[in-house]
Amino acid sequence: MGRSIAIIQGHPDPRGGHLGHALADAYAQGAAEAGHEVRRINVATLEFPILRTKEDYEKGAPPEIIRQCQESVTWADHMLIVFPLWGGGMPALLKAFFEQLLRPGFAYRAGAGGRMEKLLAGKSVRIVVTMGMPAFLYRWYFRAHGLKALTRGMLALCGVGPIHETLIGMVEAASDTKIDKLLERMRALGRTAH
Repeated sequence: MGRSIAIIQGHPDPRGGHLGHALADAYAQGAAEAGHEVRRINVATLEFPILRTKEDYEKGAPPEIIRQCQESVTWADHMLIVFPLWGGGMPALLKAFFEQLLRPGFAYRAGAGGRMEKLLAGKSVRIVVTMGMPAFLYRWYFRAHGLKALTRGMLALCGVGPIHETLIGMVEAASDTKIDKLLERMRALGRTAH
C-alpha cells in the first residue's frame, strides 16, 4: 500500500525553474511510479500574512490557505521539504510559512502536567537543501545552524520524525551529469517515500 506524501516547495521564486523545483518534481515522479499519493504545497504562490504578535500566533485563526496546507500535512504520512539555503537558513518566506503552519492546537498543545503534546508524531520527513557552498563546509564550519532551526526548533518539537536530510552543495557549478544523478537519486527516494 502506498504512502501519502506532502511536498513542500520552499523556494520563494514563484516562477519556478530552479534546481529545487526539478528535485521536487523528480521525487514526485518516483513516488507516483511506486503508487504513493502526492499533494504539493508551493509556498511561493501562497498569499498569507506574516505573524507579528504572540497573541495572533497562539490564539488567532490561521488564514484559509494555511488551513488547507495544515489539512495536507495532517493527511500525509511523510513530507518532503525542499529549499535553497539563503543567508545560512531557509528563505524568510518559508520561515513565515512554518510559523503560520505549525501553530499551537495544530502542531502541538499543552498536555497533562504541563507536558507538551506533539500532534504531528508519526510523520517522517526528508529535507533537501541546495546551496552554493560545499555541503560539508555548511555542516562542519557553520554547524548547519539554519537547518537545525527547522529540524530541532520546529519539526522535532511537533513530533515529526524520523528526519532525514539531503544537503546539495556547489549547485551553481554542478555539471549536467551531476544534476542527472541528483534527479535519479530523488526519483529513487520518492519511490521508497524516504
